[in-house]
Amino acid sequence: MNNMQIFWQGHACFQIAATPAKNSQIRIVIDPYSEDIGLKLPKLEADIVLSTHSHYDHNNVKAVQGPLTGSGQAPFVVEGPGEYEVKGVFVQGIHSWHDEKEGALRGSNTIYTIDAEELRLCHLGDFGQAELTSEQLEKIGDVDVLMVPVGGVYTIDAKGAVKIITQIEPKITIPMHYALPKLKAKLEGVDKFLKAVGVKAIEPESKLSIKKKDISEEEAKIVVLKP
Repeated sequence: MNNMQIFWQGHACFQIAATPAKNSQIRIVIDPYSEDIGLKLPKLEADIVLSTHSHYDHNNVKAVQGPLTGSGQAPFVVEGPGEYEVKGVFVQGIHSWHDEKEGALRGSNTIYTIDAEELRLCHLGDFGQAELTSEQLEKIGDVDVLMVPVGGVYTIDAKGAVKIITQIEPKITIPMHYALPKLKAKLEGVDKFLKAVGVKAIEPESKLSIKKKDISEEEAKIVVLKP
C-alpha cells in the first residue's frame, strides 16, 4: 500500500491522496478558498471536496475539478454534519461552533474526520470553541493526524489550540489558518503556536507522507507544511 500524502495549499486548505484499495487512489480537498483572501489557489482535482462552513475563504468548491479532468464527473461535495462513504473512504462531519465571544456561541462550523488506509485524520475547520464537548470528543475518537487552526481572530489562537490538542491527543499535529505573506486576513503567525507547544524551530516540509505503521504511539509530533 502506498503512503498517504497530505499537502497544505495555504489557509485551511489541504489536498490528501489516499489509496484505500490496491490501484485505487482517491484525492480529497478540504476548504478550498476564494482568491479574494490574497492567496492563489492551485489547480486542484478531487474525488471528494469537504467544506467546513459557508465563508468564502473555506467554501470555493467550484474551483475544484472532478477526479478526471474533462470527464465531466464532479467531485462528491460534503458541506455539513453527517456520515458519508465514498470509494472506501469514510467521512464524518461533526457540528461545532465557529465563534465563542464572551460566552456566546455564534456561527456553525463542521469538524471532519476522514478514515482511510487505517489512518484517522481530523480537520477542525474554523473552530472557535474554548474546548470540545464530551460528545464531540467521542465522535472524533483516536486521531492520527490533526489539522488545527492556530491564528486566532476568527478561530482559536495558539493557547486555545494547545488546549484542544491536549483534549484530542493526536499522534501528529499540523497547524493551519495562520498569517502568511499575501494573506489579507491579519492572523497570528505560526511561531506563536510553536512557542506555546515548546518547539523552538521546525523546518517546513513540502508534504506529509505517512503509513499507519510509521506513526509512533509514544511520541506526539508537530509537522509544519509549506503552502
